Amino acid sequence: MEILCVSHKFPPAIGGMEKQSFELINGLAPYTTVHKIVYQGDESIIKFFYLLNKRILALLLLHPNIKVIHFNDGLIAALSLRHKGYEQLKRVVTVHGLDVVFPLAYFQRKIIPQFNKFDKIIAVSTATREASINRGIHPDKIEVIQNGVDHSLVLDNTMAIETVLEKYGIATKAEHLIIALGRPVKRKGISWFIKHVLPQLPSDYKLILIGPFSPTATRKEKLLYALPSSLRHLTMLFLGFPSDQKAIRHYLRDPNFKDRLQHIGKIPTTDLQCLLRHAGLFIMPNIKVAGDMEGFGLVCLEASICGATVFASDIEGISDAIIHQKNGVLLPPEQDNYWISEIKNTLEHPSLLKNRNEEFQAYSLGHYSWDKMVRAYFNLFQSLIKHS
Repeated sequence: MEILCVSHKFPPAIGGMEKQSFELINGLAPYTTVHKIVYQGDESIIKFFYLLNKRILALLLLHPNIKVIHFNDGLIAALSLRHKGYEQLKRVVTVHGLDVVFPLAYFQRKIIPQFNKFDKIIAVSTATREASINRGIHPDKIEVIQNGVDHSLVLDNTMAIETVLEKYGIATKAEHLIIALGRPVKRKGISWFIKHVLPQLPSDYKLILIGPFSPTATRKEKLLYALPSSLRHLTMLFLGFPSDQKAIRHYLRDPNFKDRLQHIGKIPTTDLQCLLRHAGLFIMPNIKVAGDMEGFGLVCLEASICGATVFASDIEGISDAIIHQKNGVLLPPEQDNYWISEIKNTLEHPSLLKNRNEEFQAYSLGHYSWDKMVRAYFNLFQSLIKHS
Protein backbone atom coordinates (compact mmCIF):
# COMPACT_ATOMS: atom_id res chain seq x y z
CA MET A 1 0.00 0.00 0.00
CA GLU A 2 1.23 3.46 -0.94
CA ILE A 3 -0.34 6.64 0.44
CA LEU A 4 -0.31 10.25 -0.75
CA CYS A 5 -0.61 12.85 2.02
CA VAL A 6 -1.61 16.38 1.06
CA SER A 7 -1.42 19.31 3.48
CA HIS A 8 -1.12 23.09 3.40
CA LYS A 9 -0.46 23.11 7.16
CA PHE A 10 3.13 21.96 7.57
CA PRO A 11 6.46 23.17 9.04
CA PRO A 12 8.18 25.57 8.98
CA ALA A 13 4.79 27.08 9.91
CA ILE A 14 4.01 26.55 13.61
CA GLY A 15 0.70 25.39 15.09
CA GLY A 16 -1.29 22.40 16.26
CA MET A 17 -2.42 21.38 12.77
CA GLU A 18 1.11 21.75 11.42
CA LYS A 19 2.42 19.56 14.23
CA GLN A 20 -0.23 16.90 13.66
CA SER A 21 0.41 16.87 9.90
CA PHE A 22 4.17 16.55 10.41
CA GLU A 23 3.84 13.73 12.94
CA LEU A 24 1.36 11.83 10.77
CA ILE A 25 3.37 11.97 7.54
CA ASN A 26 6.68 11.12 9.19
CA GLY A 27 5.13 8.57 11.53
CA LEU A 28 3.56 6.59 8.68
CA ALA A 29 6.92 6.02 7.00
CA PRO A 30 7.86 2.91 9.07
CA TYR A 31 4.49 1.30 8.23
CA THR A 32 4.10 1.97 4.52
CA THR A 33 5.37 3.98 1.54
CA VAL A 34 4.34 7.61 1.94
CA HIS A 35 4.38 10.36 -0.68
CA LYS A 36 3.58 13.95 0.19
CA ILE A 37 2.58 17.24 -1.33
CA VAL A 38 2.84 19.91 1.37
CA TYR A 39 2.97 23.67 1.49
CA GLN A 40 6.22 24.92 3.04
CA GLY A 41 6.02 28.61 2.25
CA ASP A 42 8.33 28.59 -0.77
CA GLU A 43 5.55 29.86 -3.07
CA SER A 44 2.26 31.71 -2.63
CA ILE A 45 -0.53 29.68 -1.06
CA ILE A 46 -2.77 30.64 -4.00
CA LYS A 47 -0.28 29.10 -6.43
CA PHE A 48 -0.06 25.98 -4.26
CA PHE A 49 -3.83 25.50 -4.36
CA TYR A 50 -4.06 26.36 -8.07
CA LEU A 51 -1.45 23.78 -9.11
CA LEU A 52 -2.48 21.08 -6.63
CA ASN A 53 -4.64 18.98 -9.00
CA LYS A 54 -1.90 19.01 -11.64
CA ARG A 55 0.75 18.03 -9.10
CA ILE A 56 -1.33 15.18 -7.74
CA LEU A 57 -1.82 13.73 -11.22
CA ALA A 58 1.88 14.08 -12.02
CA LEU A 59 2.81 12.22 -8.83
CA LEU A 60 0.33 9.45 -9.60
CA LEU A 61 1.97 8.91 -13.00
CA LEU A 62 5.31 8.38 -11.25
CA HIS A 63 3.82 6.19 -8.50
CA PRO A 64 0.86 4.19 -9.89
CA ASN A 65 0.67 2.01 -6.74
CA ILE A 66 -0.75 4.87 -4.65
CA LYS A 67 -4.16 3.70 -3.44
CA VAL A 68 -5.14 6.30 -0.81
CA ILE A 69 -4.99 10.09 -0.80
CA HIS A 70 -5.32 11.89 2.53
CA PHE A 71 -6.17 15.59 2.87
CA ASN A 72 -5.18 16.93 6.27
CA ASP A 73 -7.90 19.55 6.80
CA GLY A 74 -11.31 20.58 5.59
CA LEU A 75 -10.19 23.60 3.56
CA ILE A 76 -7.85 21.73 1.23
CA ALA A 77 -10.37 18.87 1.07
CA ALA A 78 -13.10 21.31 0.02
CA LEU A 79 -10.92 22.61 -2.81
CA SER A 80 -10.14 19.04 -3.90
CA LEU A 81 -13.85 18.42 -4.54
CA ARG A 82 -13.36 20.19 -7.89
CA HIS A 83 -10.36 18.04 -8.87
CA LYS A 84 -10.50 15.57 -11.74
CA GLY A 85 -8.46 12.53 -12.73
CA TYR A 86 -7.90 10.47 -9.58
CA GLU A 87 -11.37 9.14 -8.84
CA GLN A 88 -9.87 5.63 -8.53
CA LEU A 89 -8.18 6.52 -5.24
CA LYS A 90 -9.70 6.12 -1.80
CA ARG A 91 -10.09 9.67 -0.50
CA VAL A 92 -9.80 10.52 3.20
CA VAL A 93 -9.95 13.88 4.97
CA THR A 94 -9.17 14.87 8.55
CA VAL A 95 -11.34 17.61 10.06
CA HIS A 96 -10.11 19.57 13.07
CA GLY A 97 -13.02 21.76 14.19
CA LEU A 98 -12.99 25.24 12.69
CA ASP A 99 -12.86 23.71 9.21
CA VAL A 100 -16.30 22.25 9.97
CA VAL A 101 -18.01 25.09 11.87
CA PHE A 102 -16.61 28.06 9.90
CA PRO A 103 -19.68 30.35 9.78
CA LEU A 104 -19.80 31.21 6.09
CA ALA A 105 -23.32 30.43 4.86
CA TYR A 106 -22.24 29.14 1.43
CA PHE A 107 -19.59 26.89 3.00
CA GLN A 108 -22.11 25.42 5.44
CA ARG A 109 -24.93 24.88 2.91
CA LYS A 110 -23.03 23.89 -0.22
CA ILE A 111 -19.57 22.59 0.71
CA ILE A 112 -19.81 20.65 3.99
CA PRO A 113 -22.58 18.28 2.74
CA GLN A 114 -20.33 17.35 -0.20
CA PHE A 115 -17.84 15.84 2.25
CA ASN A 116 -20.03 12.74 2.03
CA LYS A 117 -18.25 12.12 -1.28
CA PHE A 118 -15.08 11.19 0.63
CA ASP A 119 -14.60 7.54 1.49
CA LYS A 120 -13.80 8.36 5.10
CA ILE A 121 -13.70 11.42 7.32
CA ILE A 122 -11.46 11.43 10.37
CA ALA A 123 -12.45 13.75 13.21
CA VAL A 124 -9.81 14.67 15.81
CA SER A 125 -12.37 14.59 18.63
CA THR A 126 -15.89 13.49 19.51
CA ALA A 127 -16.98 17.14 19.45
CA THR A 128 -15.69 17.56 15.90
CA ARG A 129 -17.51 14.39 14.85
CA GLU A 130 -20.77 15.66 16.35
CA ALA A 131 -20.34 19.05 14.66
CA SER A 132 -19.85 17.25 11.33
CA ILE A 133 -22.96 15.09 11.76
CA ASN A 134 -25.00 18.16 12.71
CA ARG A 135 -24.04 19.67 9.35
CA GLY A 136 -25.21 16.78 7.23
CA ILE A 137 -22.26 14.37 7.11
CA HIS A 138 -23.36 10.75 7.43
CA PRO A 139 -22.32 9.20 10.78
CA ASP A 140 -21.00 6.05 9.08
CA LYS A 141 -18.48 8.18 7.18
CA ILE A 142 -16.82 9.58 10.31
CA GLU A 143 -14.29 7.99 12.63
CA VAL A 144 -12.62 9.68 15.60
CA ILE A 145 -8.84 9.44 15.84
CA GLN A 146 -7.46 11.64 18.59
CA ASN A 147 -4.24 13.58 18.19
CA GLY A 148 -1.10 12.48 19.98
CA VAL A 149 1.43 14.33 22.09
CA ASP A 150 5.21 14.54 22.19
CA HIS A 151 6.58 12.42 25.05
CA SER A 152 9.94 14.18 24.86
CA LEU A 153 8.31 17.12 26.68
CA VAL A 154 8.87 15.30 29.97
CA LEU A 155 11.03 17.66 32.01
CA ASP A 156 14.78 17.36 32.26
CA ASN A 157 15.24 18.21 35.95
CA THR A 158 18.62 19.90 35.52
CA MET A 159 17.18 23.44 35.19
CA ALA A 160 16.37 25.38 38.37
CA ILE A 161 13.03 27.20 38.46
CA GLU A 162 14.69 30.16 40.18
CA THR A 163 16.85 30.68 37.10
CA VAL A 164 13.81 30.82 34.83
CA LEU A 165 11.89 33.17 37.11
CA GLU A 166 14.84 35.56 37.26
CA LYS A 167 15.35 35.39 33.49
CA TYR A 168 11.83 36.69 32.80
CA GLY A 169 11.55 39.03 35.78
CA ILE A 170 8.78 37.01 37.44
CA ALA A 171 8.68 38.22 41.04
CA THR A 172 6.30 35.58 42.40
CA LYS A 173 6.79 32.18 44.00
CA ALA A 174 6.54 29.43 41.40
CA GLU A 175 3.72 27.67 43.25
CA HIS A 176 1.61 30.86 43.00
CA LEU A 177 1.94 31.06 39.23
CA ILE A 178 -0.92 30.32 36.86
CA ILE A 179 0.25 29.65 33.31
CA ALA A 180 -1.65 30.06 30.04
CA LEU A 181 -0.14 29.22 26.69
CA GLY A 182 -0.95 29.72 23.01
CA ARG A 183 -2.32 32.15 20.46
CA PRO A 184 -4.58 34.82 21.99
CA VAL A 185 -7.82 33.97 20.19
CA LYS A 186 -11.20 34.66 21.82
CA ARG A 187 -12.25 31.04 22.20
CA LYS A 188 -9.28 30.45 24.54
CA GLY A 189 -11.05 32.60 27.13
CA ILE A 190 -7.99 34.40 28.47
CA SER A 191 -9.52 37.89 28.63
CA TRP A 192 -12.61 36.32 30.26
CA PHE A 193 -10.40 34.73 32.92
CA ILE A 194 -8.50 37.99 33.54
CA LYS A 195 -11.71 39.96 33.96
CA HIS A 196 -13.84 37.53 35.95
CA VAL A 197 -11.50 35.20 37.84
CA LEU A 198 -8.07 36.74 38.40
CA PRO A 199 -9.26 39.70 40.55
CA GLN A 200 -11.03 37.27 42.91
CA LEU A 201 -7.90 35.24 43.63
CA PRO A 202 -5.43 36.09 46.42
CA SER A 203 -3.18 39.01 45.48
CA ASP A 204 0.01 36.90 45.43
CA TYR A 205 -1.31 34.73 42.58
CA LYS A 206 -0.04 35.83 39.18
CA LEU A 207 -1.10 34.90 35.65
CA ILE A 208 1.76 34.38 33.21
CA LEU A 209 0.87 34.39 29.51
CA ILE A 210 3.20 32.66 27.07
CA GLY A 211 3.14 32.60 23.27
CA PRO A 212 3.09 34.89 20.24
CA PHE A 213 1.91 38.39 21.11
CA SER A 214 2.16 41.90 19.72
CA PRO A 215 2.40 44.57 22.48
CA THR A 216 1.17 47.23 20.05
CA ALA A 217 -1.50 47.13 17.36
CA THR A 218 -0.13 46.12 13.97
CA ARG A 219 -1.23 47.63 10.66
CA LYS A 220 -3.13 44.42 9.86
CA GLU A 221 -4.96 44.59 13.17
CA LYS A 222 -5.97 48.22 12.59
CA LEU A 223 -7.30 47.32 9.15
CA LEU A 224 -9.28 44.41 10.54
CA TYR A 225 -10.92 46.54 13.23
CA ALA A 226 -11.98 48.98 10.51
CA LEU A 227 -14.17 46.26 8.98
CA PRO A 228 -17.82 45.68 9.94
CA SER A 229 -17.98 43.33 12.93
CA SER A 230 -19.46 40.34 11.06
CA LEU A 231 -16.88 40.55 8.27
CA ARG A 232 -14.09 41.10 10.80
CA HIS A 233 -15.15 37.96 12.69
CA LEU A 234 -15.09 35.85 9.53
CA THR A 235 -11.75 37.25 8.41
CA MET A 236 -10.11 36.74 11.80
CA LEU A 237 -11.32 33.14 11.94
CA PHE A 238 -10.09 32.41 8.41
CA LEU A 239 -6.68 33.97 9.06
CA GLY A 240 -6.31 32.51 12.55
CA PHE A 241 -5.81 36.08 13.75
CA PRO A 242 -5.25 36.67 17.51
CA SER A 243 -8.73 38.08 18.14
CA ASP A 244 -8.25 38.35 21.93
CA GLN A 245 -4.98 40.26 21.64
CA LYS A 246 -6.55 43.72 21.85
CA ALA A 247 -8.43 42.91 25.06
CA ILE A 248 -5.36 41.29 26.68
CA ARG A 249 -3.27 44.32 25.73
CA HIS A 250 -5.81 46.52 27.55
CA TYR A 251 -5.50 44.49 30.76
CA LEU A 252 -1.71 44.46 30.60
CA ARG A 253 -1.79 48.28 30.61
CA ASP A 254 -4.36 48.49 33.40
CA PRO A 255 -2.61 49.50 36.67
CA ASN A 256 -5.02 47.28 38.62
CA PHE A 257 -3.34 44.24 37.01
CA LYS A 258 0.25 45.49 37.24
CA ASP A 259 1.34 42.82 39.74
CA ARG A 260 -1.19 40.20 38.70
CA LEU A 261 -0.54 39.73 35.00
CA GLN A 262 2.52 39.36 32.78
CA HIS A 263 3.08 38.35 29.15
CA ILE A 264 6.56 36.96 28.43
CA GLY A 265 6.02 36.14 24.72
CA LYS A 266 7.48 33.07 23.05
CA ILE A 267 10.15 31.32 25.10
CA PRO A 268 12.48 28.33 24.58
CA THR A 269 10.96 24.91 25.15
CA THR A 270 13.29 24.12 28.06
CA ASP A 271 12.18 27.28 29.90
CA LEU A 272 8.53 26.47 29.20
CA GLN A 273 8.92 22.91 30.49
CA CYS A 274 10.44 24.19 33.70
CA LEU A 275 7.72 26.79 34.29
CA LEU A 276 4.93 24.29 33.65
CA ARG A 277 6.44 21.72 35.96
CA HIS A 278 6.90 24.07 38.89
CA ALA A 279 3.96 26.47 38.48
CA GLY A 280 0.81 26.11 40.53
CA LEU A 281 -1.55 25.61 37.59
CA PHE A 282 -1.94 25.57 33.85
CA ILE A 283 -5.27 26.93 32.62
CA MET A 284 -7.22 26.67 29.38
CA PRO A 285 -10.47 28.52 30.22
CA ASN A 286 -12.13 28.28 26.80
CA ILE A 287 -15.43 29.99 26.14
CA LYS A 288 -18.10 29.50 23.50
CA VAL A 289 -17.55 31.63 20.38
CA ALA A 290 -20.04 31.49 17.52
CA GLY A 291 -18.53 29.90 14.43
CA ASP A 292 -15.40 28.68 16.20
CA MET A 293 -14.45 25.67 18.28
CA GLU A 294 -11.55 23.92 19.96
CA GLY A 295 -11.11 20.78 17.89
CA PHE A 296 -8.75 19.08 20.32
CA GLY A 297 -7.01 20.31 23.48
CA LEU A 298 -3.45 19.53 22.42
CA VAL A 299 -1.97 22.38 24.48
CA CYS A 300 -3.57 20.88 27.61
CA LEU A 301 -1.97 17.52 26.87
CA GLU A 302 1.43 19.11 26.32
CA ALA A 303 1.16 20.92 29.65
CA SER A 304 0.19 17.68 31.38
CA ILE A 305 3.17 15.85 29.84
CA CYS A 306 5.41 18.62 31.22
CA GLY A 307 4.05 17.89 34.69
CA ALA A 308 1.54 20.72 35.11
CA THR A 309 -1.79 20.49 36.87
CA VAL A 310 -4.27 21.33 34.14
CA PHE A 311 -7.53 23.21 34.72
CA ALA A 312 -9.59 23.45 31.53
CA SER A 313 -13.09 24.20 30.34
CA ASP A 314 -15.31 21.18 29.79
CA ILE A 315 -16.07 22.21 26.25
CA GLU A 316 -15.71 20.86 22.70
CA GLY A 317 -12.52 18.91 21.88
CA ILE A 318 -10.83 19.70 25.18
CA SER A 319 -12.94 16.95 26.72
CA ASP A 320 -11.18 14.40 24.49
CA ALA A 321 -7.73 15.52 25.65
CA ILE A 322 -8.45 16.01 29.36
CA ILE A 323 -10.36 13.36 31.26
CA HIS A 324 -11.71 14.79 34.51
CA GLN A 325 -9.58 13.85 37.52
CA LYS A 326 -7.45 11.53 35.34
CA ASN A 327 -5.05 13.99 33.72
CA GLY A 328 -6.60 17.29 34.70
CA VAL A 329 -9.65 19.07 36.06
CA LEU A 330 -12.57 20.05 33.82
CA LEU A 331 -14.72 23.02 34.84
CA PRO A 332 -17.86 24.50 33.34
CA PRO A 333 -17.00 27.25 30.87
CA GLU A 334 -17.68 30.86 31.87
CA GLN A 335 -18.74 29.85 35.39
CA ASP A 336 -16.39 32.10 37.37
CA ASN A 337 -17.53 30.88 40.82
CA TYR A 338 -16.44 27.32 40.01
CA TRP A 339 -13.08 28.48 38.67
CA ILE A 340 -12.38 30.73 41.65
CA SER A 341 -13.22 28.15 44.32
CA GLU A 342 -11.41 25.26 42.60
CA ILE A 343 -8.25 27.27 41.95
CA LYS A 344 -8.13 28.59 45.52
CA ASN A 345 -8.63 25.12 46.96
CA THR A 346 -5.96 23.59 44.75
CA LEU A 347 -3.27 26.22 45.25
CA GLU A 348 -3.79 26.24 49.01
CA HIS A 349 -2.76 22.54 49.18
CA PRO A 350 0.68 22.33 47.49
CA SER A 351 1.49 18.85 48.83
CA LEU A 352 -1.60 17.40 47.14
CA LEU A 353 -0.70 19.33 44.01
CA LYS A 354 2.60 17.51 43.56
CA ASN A 355 0.96 14.09 43.73
CA ARG A 356 -1.71 15.20 41.29
CA ASN A 357 0.92 16.44 38.84
CA GLU A 358 2.63 13.06 38.77
CA GLU A 359 -0.63 11.09 38.44
CA PHE A 360 -1.94 13.35 35.68
CA GLN A 361 1.34 13.18 33.79
CA ALA A 362 1.42 9.38 33.99
CA TYR A 363 -2.12 9.13 32.62
CA SER A 364 -1.34 11.41 29.66
CA LEU A 365 1.83 9.47 28.88
CA GLY A 366 -0.03 6.18 29.02
CA HIS A 367 -3.02 7.15 26.89
CA TYR A 368 -1.79 9.60 24.24
CA SER A 369 1.09 9.40 21.78
CA TRP A 370 1.80 10.29 18.16
CA ASP A 371 2.56 6.65 17.36
CA LYS A 372 -0.84 5.58 18.69
CA MET A 373 -2.46 8.16 16.40
CA VAL A 374 -0.36 7.07 13.40
CA ARG A 375 -1.20 3.39 13.88
CA ALA A 376 -4.91 4.24 13.97
CA TYR A 377 -4.60 6.12 10.66
CA PHE A 378 -2.63 3.27 9.11
CA ASN A 379 -5.22 0.69 10.19
CA LEU A 380 -8.00 2.83 8.71
CA PHE A 381 -6.15 3.22 5.38
CA GLN A 382 -5.46 -0.51 5.30
CA SER A 383 -9.12 -1.32 5.95
CA LEU A 384 -10.24 0.93 3.10
CA ILE A 385 -7.96 -0.91 0.67
CA LYS A 386 -9.03 -4.35 1.85
CA HIS A 387 -12.70 -3.55 1.37
CA SER A 388 -12.37 -1.83 -1.98
